Amino acid sequence: MTTDPALTRIADALDRLSPPPAPAPSFTEAEAYVWHTAPDRLEPVRRVSRVPLDQLVGIDRARDTLLANTLQFARGHAANNALLWGARGMGKSSLVKAAHAEAVARGLPLVLVEIARDDLDSVGRLLAILGDSDRRFLLFADDLSFSSDDAQYKSLKAVLDGGLSGRPPNVVLYATSNRRHLMPRDMIDNERATAIHPGEAVEEKVSLSDRFGLWLGFHPCGQDEYLAMIQGYCAAYGLDVAPEVLRAEAIEWQATRGSRSGRVAWQFFTDLAGRRGLAL
Repeated sequence: MTTDPALTRIADALDRLSPPPAPAPSFTEAEAYVWHTAPDRLEPVRRVSRVPLDQLVGIDRARDTLLANTLQFARGHAANNALLWGARGMGKSSLVKAAHAEAVARGLPLVLVEIARDDLDSVGRLLAILGDSDRRFLLFADDLSFSSDDAQYKSLKAVLDGGLSGRPPNVVLYATSNRRHLMPRDMIDNERATAIHPGEAVEEKVSLSDRFGLWLGFHPCGQDEYLAMIQGYCAAYGLDVAPEVLRAEAIEWQATRGSRSGRVAWQFFTDLAGRRGLAL
């Protein structure tokens, strides 16, 4: 039977609009992957941008707690989902990636998978793929937050704690956010002021963060911590600068930025290294 050329063209166009999902990888190509949709696929990351764990200064308690949780999970033991929240630029994302790298360096088969906030409605399909593997996965959602008209958080809430299938036992979720409850304060206050049952409305919005078993707070650093971060970078890269010169330049740099954080410390060190002919 001869196929109508017009029908063939229509079928090809539909395939382009909605291509089939890519086959699941073997998870041996790389240590980390990024989840994409349309079509669904896991793209390997050959080189992860990250800072060594021992260079994360000033967040010792959070570092030790998250690393212990990560190693427990990588070894097949019980572990909690983790929410890293607080001041921007204080190393939340860097700590997640560094903890993963430390687990891999210790010979543990842990795979890092990053999912974008805008793709959270597809997280159920991703977990179905990961759950079929014999590997262990650290699912990473960076810079997570939700607005008043955003229903994406409901997909994540069911995965964290609820639903028939829930989270596969070989997957743990780490998320970072500038907000402890993942919702802006004005949104929570508006729910409290306008809802018929204010308490129930607020609980619906903040219950997502309650489903993370491990909360780690990151707070703005003081001047001593800021300087210690820079000194740690200098030691790690072998950059010898007179202490009084380093202190004066570092303080001037943070004054022009109007803030102190791990990110500002790294930006200063990058400038310092460049001026002294050091490649990072």
